[in-house]
Amino acid sequence: MSNFSADKISSVLSLKGVGPRVAEKLSKLGIETIHDVLFHLPYRYEDRTKIVAIGALRPGMSAVVEGYVEYTEVAFTRKGKNRRMLLCHLSDGTGSLLMRFFHFNKQQQERLSKGVRLRCYGDVRFGSTSVEIIHPETQIISDLETQLEDSLTPLYPSSEGVHQSLLRKISLQAVNFLEAGNYLQELLPDNILEKYKMPLLSDAIRYLHRPPPEADQSSLASGQHPAMQRLAFEELLAQHLSLLLIRNQVNKQNSIVIHSENKIISDFIDCLPYRLTDAQHRVIDIILKDLENTKPMMRLVQGDVGSGKTVVAAISCLKAIEAGYQAVMMAPTEILAEQHYQSFTSWFQSLGINVVWLSGKIKGKAREHVLEQIDSGQAKMVIGTHALFQKDVNFKSLALIVIDEQHRFGVHQRLALREKGVQGKNTPHQLIMTATPIPRSLAMTAYADLDYSVIDELPPGRTVIKTAVLSDDKRAEVIESVRKSSKDGNQIYWVCTLIEESEAIQCQAAEDACVLLQALLPELKVGLVHGRMHVKDKQQTMQLFKEGAIDLLVATTVIEVGLDVPNATLMIIENAERLGLAQLHQLRGRVGRGSDASHCLLMYKKPLGEQAKQRLSIMREYNSGFDIARKDLELRGPGEVLGTRQTGEMEFRIADILRDEYMIDDVKKVAMEMLSNHSERVPLIIRRWLGKSDKYGEVG
Repeated sequence: MSNFSADKISSVLSLKGVGPRVAEKLSKLGIETIHDVLFHLPYRYEDRTKIVAIGALRPGMSAVVEGYVEYTEVAFTRKGKNRRMLLCHLSDGTGSLLMRFFHFNKQQQERLSKGVRLRCYGDVRFGSTSVEIIHPETQIISDLETQLEDSLTPLYPSSEGVHQSLLRKISLQAVNFLEAGNYLQELLPDNILEKYKMPLLSDAIRYLHRPPPEADQSSLASGQHPAMQRLAFEELLAQHLSLLLIRNQVNKQNSIVIHSENKIISDFIDCLPYRLTDAQHRVIDIILKDLENTKPMMRLVQGDVGSGKTVVAAISCLKAIEAGYQAVMMAPTEILAEQHYQSFTSWFQSLGINVVWLSGKIKGKAREHVLEQIDSGQAKMVIGTHALFQKDVNFKSLALIVIDEQHRFGVHQRLALREKGVQGKNTPHQLIMTATPIPRSLAMTAYADLDYSVIDELPPGRTVIKTAVLSDDKRAEVIESVRKSSKDGNQIYWVCTLIEESEAIQCQAAEDACVLLQALLPELKVGLVHGRMHVKDKQQTMQLFKEGAIDLLVATTVIEVGLDVPNATLMIIENAERLGLAQLHQLRGRVGRGSDASHCLLMYKKPLGEQAKQRLSIMREYNSGFDIARKDLELRGPGEVLGTRQTGEMEFRIADILRDEYMIDDVKKVAMEMLSNHSERVPLIIRRWLGKSDKYGEVG
């Protein structure tokens, strides 16, 4: 077996033409080493390998032409004599070309004198009398300097102060390192390369930086060229391996084996005012079996809005509580944690189970009292936010951790909470939930350390929500829709979304809307809920709405989750263009919970941007959370969909989850083979692709 070591990562300062100031500019592109240069790939290519006759030029082409300067003149734009242009007329015997320069100096003007043989490259367009190129790249040709490029010319992602000429110069030097020897090691075994017909990594990188003239530019541009796919495969493999290491290390630990007769669970299910779906029963059975294992459960449960994930979580917690342990549920926001606290309290009170909640809002003696109950074990069910991570939070017998909206937490955070429950050699079980459906390909990539279950069924009787998109100048018609819906005996939500990055302004907007709607609809009982209200006032208003004592509930996005009113059949969302697809889908899920036809009106302010137009169109066309999540992935990419854009997790340099979805199954197979037969290469692959961000794979 070869003795593998990490890739050489010499500083870019070792490259010609790169000093400290240039290195600083390159670092803004994430380029600090020669290794980074090699993996900073072109986004497109130009063909400068052949000369095109001027007579054959057509508008829209990008081409290299060569000819003699007929004459050069300085002219002025029609808009005023204060803007000069340098016009250079070029001919090659087949036709004439005008080169137009808006920025030039005296030296440049003198270089382009009559009779000079010139080669230029640029984008061809129609001119007034002939074809022309604006600001072409030019080169004076002597008899000794006739060599053309021997490969396609790369164009790299760039930034201010970093020109293409510099990037081409340093990439060529980096590629020469590959030519010189074993700079970039091949970490995939020969049998895997042969089985999947993949080129060597160094060959793929060399090809992508300097493709031959005959290269298929369309497959290069789309990322589907075998060389690009080779890199994408290894990057996906590195991501998958890093998460499998977490899983393998967790599997080496023991968990608290939770044995119980499940009597409390049976009583709880019998008392529910509705029947659980087959999908809920299926997922519950899997979880209850997991909890009786000697290895820690690490399971992701996905489900669309309204599929009943919270009830599944509650039943899982009851299993731990009945066996004499504590359970904790962590939510990403105080509002969501508070709503879970209300739900769990109403469910568990009759069972004699003490439920407490902990958030940043709870201070002083109230906080001390909650901490004491958690520490003593008196609090069997604990619900909270990030406050659960704090050092003074100590559990007596934590056996199950439930994390809601996993995409809002990083891997580090859920591992930190897990450490809170370690008792001797025992590690608590983890149940991860998300109401943001994630396409299978993304879930399998982002959560490879977790088992995966889907609640793929909505409760019976749910109706499809009809969604309409209209501008806010139709407000009068919307008000009439509200009046008619109320006359028909239905209840309505009016959602005021975030207009500025200030909760106070958002709440003020909701208060103003409430006053206005009450004036316009005096026959209706209008209620108001927003995040700055006192907890008791908020709960009282929501309860009155549930009981039907309020016809129209004006709210901020605090109603995004947790509120279940089957009689509410109409939702109006103001400034809908300002919200993302996941949040719009969550909000819309507050209606359609009964058997009556339900509607959602998305109001927007003109003018509507292109991305906002696409989002609203998707909401109108699709009802399934999984369809919406896939469209969201196409629009924004995995980093933003998973909420990891800021943390550096799930940010791919080469791979594209949608484009490369077909690889996922093979990536999983290769990952298992690497762990079994080539384990010494695994950390090297991870380090190559994830660098510093792979530290979350170093667990325990």
